Amino acid sequence: MILTLYGARHLTEPEKTCWIITGGDTGTENQCIGLAEALGLRAEIKRLKLKTPWRQLSPWFRLGFGRALAKDGARLDPPWPDLLIASGRKSIAAALHVKKKSGGRTFVVQVQDPRFSPRSFDLIVAPQHDPARGGNVIVTTGATHRVTDGKIKSDMEKFKDALEKLPHPRVAVLIGGQSKSHRMTRAVTERLAAQLLALVKEKNVSLMITASRRTGEENAKFLRATLKGDNIYFWNGGENGQGGDNPYFALLGYADHIVVTEDSVSMVSEALSTGKPVHIAALEHAPGGPFEKIGGGTPRRHDIFHKMLQAQGYTRPFTGALETWSYAPLRDTLDVANEIRTLLHMKE
Repeated sequence: MILTLYGARHLTEPEKTCWIITGGDTGTENQCIGLAEALGLRAEIKRLKLKTPWRQLSPWFRLGFGRALAKDGARLDPPWPDLLIASGRKSIAAALHVKKKSGGRTFVVQVQDPRFSPRSFDLIVAPQHDPARGGNVIVTTGATHRVTDGKIKSDMEKFKDALEKLPHPRVAVLIGGQSKSHRMTRAVTERLAAQLLALVKEKNVSLMITASRRTGEENAKFLRATLKGDNIYFWNGGENGQGGDNPYFALLGYADHIVVTEDSVSMVSEALSTGKPVHIAALEHAPGGPFEKIGGGTPRRHDIFHKMLQAQGYTRPFTGALETWSYAPLRDTLDVANEIRTLLHMKE
């Protein structure tokens, strides 16, 4: 699939060719797309499907990788790209396969810590809560993403009629849900709904809510039934929501405060690009998930991520009240894109 990326620039020199390789996970894919967009490149997205035994084995197993790709998935054939941006477990062997087949000409950027020697890649983009470090590792505060001031401004105009009329203070509520690390139980859903409804009734707050597929149909149905009123805008997409395009960027723009569930590193990172107070709503931790402590000692990735952000003054827990504080908006995506542009000698 060829994706013409938002805001792509017309470069004076021949445009660099770019592939994005992922296993199809939306969150990790958007981290890669955000980087390509920030570089002004058109990227060809390749979502891999691996055959047995490559699907079950270590992502570093590359023996015979030319036969590893299923027919109904993306192909990895020349001409090889100038730039390859990859993320996720399934992408690792594929990225190194392309690097080898291109004779080292393809510049490989691995987004997120591959848990292997950084020297295998040209560049690794690792958030601070991952352990990867090295001379070719860029350590970011959060995840790269697709949110830009331009997209926010454009979508604010697009959804002006629905959102501008809502009185201040406006709270954007970004709800995720089930993941490897978290569970959105009915008890969690009822607690969050009660806290938000109390803000509307007691503090005259306006809510702008978006839920995801991971929220679950029953949870979303309960939230829609509970959180309704003149000062509440609820978008859930499809037949059960208000339909139409997702107003996600507009919600970030119109918000005075942002409440986001703790399961998504990407959503938290996107919210922090606005410089607005970001309150983290707790979910339940999944047994055995990435939130569990390793050997009863070191806490895993999500725990470290949220503790770091709170200690650095970026976020605060959502307890049902709204607080106001300031911080410098995160610009991880632009910082990484500028570094790639320098390394590839790309013009602005």
